[in-house]
Amino acid sequence: MKKHDKPSLDDILALEIKVWEALVSGDPKVDGAMLTEDFLGVYTSGYSDKAGHMAELTDGPSMAEYRLSEARLKRLGKRRVVLSYRADYRKPDAENWDAMYISSIWESRKGVWLNVFSQDTPTD
Repeated sequence: MKKHDKPSLDDILALEIKVWEALVSGDPKVDGAMLTEDFLGVYTSGYSDKAGHMAELTDGPSMAEYRLSEARLKRLGKRRVVLSYRADYRKPDAENWDAMYISSIWESRKGVWLNVFSQDTPTD
């Protein structure tokens, strides 16, 4: 994406997939490269910052498999969007799949789109 481009759903979804791929590969550097320094995550376990998000990968992958669906993109201004979607996932060493709805705010900073906020909502 160029600095002044208006990102499409596919553009932002591709960035979100990079985060998921880092979770599957267990790569905290790739994960951290996608997050702003002031990143805030809101999860069932509580709040997380960038360091906390990356620390989940200290001992290796936090996800084994995932499928994203029902993706929607909403503009929140000139350089900010929110991506909302359903994630079906399986953690390492787990047999069963779980699911959650996720909303991630992506912001263009100095021409680079980064994840500034993410909130997970478990399904029933």
